Amino acid sequence: MTTRTNKVTCDLTISLDGYAAGHNQSEERPFGDDGGDGWGSELHAWYENKEENKAEIARMAETKAFIMGRNMFGPVRGEWDRPWTGWWGDNPPYHGPVFVLTHHPRDPQPMEGGTTFHFVTDGIESAFRQARAAVGDDGAISIHGGATTVNQYLAAGLITEMRLHHVPLTLGAGTRLFDGVPPMKLEQVSSRAATGVTHATYRVLSSS
Repeated sequence: MTTRTNKVTCDLTISLDGYAAGHNQSEERPFGDDGGDGWGSELHAWYENKEENKAEIARMAETKAFIMGRNMFGPVRGEWDRPWTGWWGDNPPYHGPVFVLTHHPRDPQPMEGGTTFHFVTDGIESAFRQARAAVGDDGAISIHGGATTVNQYLAAGLITEMRLHHVPLTLGAGTRLFDGVPPMKLEQVSSRAATGVTHATYRVLSSS
């Protein structure tokens, strides 16, 4: 039997109190009450300093397939009543297959640069199987977000490595990492402080 060796990661920026987004998310403010402009200007400011954070950004580029929740893909709810193709323009940054969790069927959406959004209606395990099939036995998979989707995969024991980017602000409420996740045992692999962020990587050892 073939042994799969896929690395399954999440790369998530969170506030010091564990939130990846605030309340009141909308098309005008995708990150809601996020301590900034609603577009992650404070949470994700570190990403603009590409030289100082080039190692962390380069690791993200190693991913071959992505899984995200419908809320991360866009603000459309219910049936697909307009041709929404994501927040990222005609050439999204993924350059590979992206599996979007949804309750409403939709044909795959190819984009420029090699990204294709696939819409999965039969659950997180199905999306995971499809991502594995797309990348082969050793291709890297990112459980890309948001935090609610990451929490589901953590609870299912399907994430092997967590890459958390802690920024020095608190939100007080919103979508929080680890909500609904059973107790877990992690091993810290690395930690590095940069301007406005601390990058920490953890290997997931077990969950109960």
